[in-house]
Amino acid sequence: MSLVNEFERPMIIAGPCSAETEEQVMETAMQLKAGGKTSMFRAGIWKPRTRPNSFEGIGEVGLKWLVDAGKESGLKTTTEVANAKHVELALKAGVDTLWIGARTTVNPFTVQEIADALEGTNIPVLIKNPVNPDLQLWLGAFERFEKAGLSDLTAIHRGFSVYNHVKYRNVPSWEIPIALKERRPNTPVICDPSHITGNRNLLHEVSQKALDLNFEGLMLEV
Repeated sequence: MSLVNEFERPMIIAGPCSAETEEQVMETAMQLKAGGKTSMFRAGIWKPRTRPNSFEGIGEVGLKWLVDAGKESGLKTTTEVANAKHVELALKAGVDTLWIGARTTVNPFTVQEIADALEGTNIPVLIKNPVNPDLQLWLGAFERFEKAGLSDLTAIHRGFSVYNHVKYRNVPSWEIPIALKERRPNTPVICDPSHITGNRNLLHEVSQKALDLNFEGLMLEV
């Protein structure tokens, strides 16, 4: 059974963009649990920022905060990994699910490194689309994980980078996730409207569009 099938549809993954303090992580998880709609708790531990001198994540110490919050709230946990060392630390800490970010999916060498690090495990993996609108790169990431023996794979549609769009932070280009579903009809697709919009006022519109397209769930930053 795939990860998505464990939860009532739509599957909701929610949590802070970044883990900043132990209190923030725990309090957010407990509030999401109390809301009764969240399937899985997310928090970024390592953040691949576009430019240096920005907050690039709390690092390894945040893994314990995430896992403890998951245990206390009863929510499954997920975080982004961008290299083999991240994989090693996240698995050791007991994170339930890993996701591959858009800046990682775009690099086949890095995807292969992560797939090799996960070989022999059965952990679910969520794969975001690459930053550029390249269906083949996205498909290739799935194939690399499958060759490493991982079968519980889910796609995350988070939009595609463009310069200075008038409405979206990342343009949804819905035809690409639709094409992915056509090529991989058994692969669940969830939408990340937070990254697509960069604007809370647009979250409902984009979320509804994804659900109208029969996506299996949403990943939201809160």
